[in-house]
Amino acid sequence: MRFRALPCLLLVLSAAPLAAQNDRLTEMNVFDLEYAGDPRISPDGEWVVYVRQFADVMTDMNYSNLWLVRSDGSEHRPLTTGKFRDNSPRWSPDGTRIAYMSNRDGVPQIYMHWLASGQTAAITNLTDPSGGLSWSPDGSHLAFSKLVPEAPLVIGEMPAPPPGAEWAEPAKYTDEIVFRFDGIGDVPSGAWHIFVIPAEGGTPRQLTTGETSYTAGFVPIPGGGPKWAPASDAIVLDANLRDDRDQEWLDSEIYEISLADGAVSRLTDRRGPDTSPAVSPDGRQIAYLGYDDRYQGYQVTRLHVMNRDGSDPRVISGALDRSVYMIEWAPDGSGIFGLFDDEGNTKLAFFEPDGSHEVLAGNGGSGSMAYGGFGTSYTLAADGTFAYTTSLPDRPGDIVVGRRGSSPRYVTSVNADLFAGKTLASVEEIWWESSKDGLPVQGWIMKPPGFDPDQKYPLILEIHGGPFANYGDRFDVEKQLWASAGFVVFYANPRGSTSYGEEFGNLIHHAYPGDDFHDLDSGVDAVIAQGFIDEDNLFVTGGSGGGVLTAWMIGNSDRFKAAVSFYPVINWYSFALTADMAPVAVKYWFPGLPWDNVEHYESRSLLSVVENVTTPTLIMTGEEDWRTPMSESEQYYKALKMVGVEAVLVRVPGEAHGIWGRPSHGISKITTVKGWFDKYATQRRPVS
Repeated sequence: MRFRALPCLLLVLSAAPLAAQNDRLTEMNVFDLEYAGDPRISPDGEWVVYVRQFADVMTDMNYSNLWLVRSDGSEHRPLTTGKFRDNSPRWSPDGTRIAYMSNRDGVPQIYMHWLASGQTAAITNLTDPSGGLSWSPDGSHLAFSKLVPEAPLVIGEMPAPPPGAEWAEPAKYTDEIVFRFDGIGDVPSGAWHIFVIPAEGGTPRQLTTGETSYTAGFVPIPGGGPKWAPASDAIVLDANLRDDRDQEWLDSEIYEISLADGAVSRLTDRRGPDTSPAVSPDGRQIAYLGYDDRYQGYQVTRLHVMNRDGSDPRVISGALDRSVYMIEWAPDGSGIFGLFDDEGNTKLAFFEPDGSHEVLAGNGGSGSMAYGGFGTSYTLAADGTFAYTTSLPDRPGDIVVGRRGSSPRYVTSVNADLFAGKTLASVEEIWWESSKDGLPVQGWIMKPPGFDPDQKYPLILEIHGGPFANYGDRFDVEKQLWASAGFVVFYANPRGSTSYGEEFGNLIHHAYPGDDFHDLDSGVDAVIAQGFIDEDNLFVTGGSGGGVLTAWMIGNSDRFKAAVSFYPVINWYSFALTADMAPVAVKYWFPGLPWDNVEHYESRSLLSVVENVTTPTLIMTGEEDWRTPMSESEQYYKALKMVGVEAVLVRVPGEAHGIWGRPSHGISKITTVKGWFDKYATQRRPVS
């Protein structure tokens, strides 16, 4: 049965005065929003170059250009223009050039821009994927990671087709445990290696060799890229070169690679991730991140320091029960900068050698969503001045500049023109005690523009994914547009969320989904107690891990009028055998393999509670989602149909996990939620 838009939806929208509709964000404003990211401050601290992301309404594509602004906010101007994807800007050590990546000639290449002359030229002619761009400290070379392709696996020998014949595409063979990856599709045959190229251009020289990729973790693409030693004679990086990498995906080590002969030295040797190395300015120490792996669902990542040869490793951030990430030495070597999330707020901090730390800036974020850490970045000038990305509910994706001892100041305001004529939803923090065990839980209430406390509003509970992630009071375009339509939106960090310490995060270890239901359900009660919620119009949605918990909520409660589950995991047994990240999930989220722990997998399956569901439910997933494959959504949809629940399955062509690859598809997420919830609402949404 096809879903048809009902006349009542038109009545809801037409009930608002035209002026009230015009001063709110609308779905078409997705094409007006811009986000400033990856700020790179010049060595002298005078300029910031950053990536400015935008969407084009005519091509329905996301693009990015580079912009320049002085560190006092003046002389703001574009460095590149056009409907391309320009990214990864990197200042030369002398501040006279900016290297960056761009797809403006098709395959992404490394470009060089000379500030004095304004000239730009491509300095590579690459034919394979690349990334992780970094300058040598002496300015003579650039290092980057690149795929070194190899012939794909073929078993047997096919006969050649006759001249002029048009045969089908050949069969695809693989002997890799991960042969498709979300956002990539089929993983190309070959290995990622480190290359260096003269800064004036030339032929890239391959520095590492072998059949194993010089990448860390389970992602078959480069991470932050190689880091140089101060003398420009060596590179340090993290990589998992284990023979059993398929089984121990997170067990990376720190390596040093000689620029002269490519000799590789391993500097760490423990079970667990050692990542993100950075060499001290005097070349004597290396800061890095990691932990001793206990195969828990969540462990706090600690800041470490060791001698350059790998000796005397020691924990610096042991007193901080929060994960540290994205670290850089202070230019004078006096300490280490890094990010951490605390109670839903991403913070930039300076860590002293004794482990104490000072918070320099907060409210980090990408601008597009409420997730902590996602898209947050910073860089340092020679004098310690930093540029940092921030996000607030009313100010997405802007850049601040600051330094120790002074308050950061904004140097961009990329959405000021759009927001000048708009009223945004307001965001308020709320804490409550879980009905399960009295555990304190944090969340946020987003109130519609023109909110009237004497009105009764429908409520959307929106649940984050991960599950080991966190939300905060950051701009979130999906939530803002739902609130602009007259919903109160409630989002929270139930047990298992990061930014509250290791114990809180591991309350769902081998127990997800589970008691997080009580945290969220009692959170809904806490919002209702505020007095402005229509208890007959409660709705629930979420994506990925939030899609899991959406199905879990309606499998344990009938209080919600309707639900939308985006790209969920429904059957942990099938997920373990189909998802791109399945080996990690099996190792860390479960006590063992599915066939050895059938009851454990089945008790946490959403199919175990599907017979309890009475809530009309829509499931929406990208057809090229390899993180939570479409087969998961299809299982849930058919199960709901078989038990007589009203259900709709939505397949989004060409989309990976998240459904924001094309702007119009992201908009369809927002309009589908509104349409589905309006279909089952018992009264119209108040729109002032």
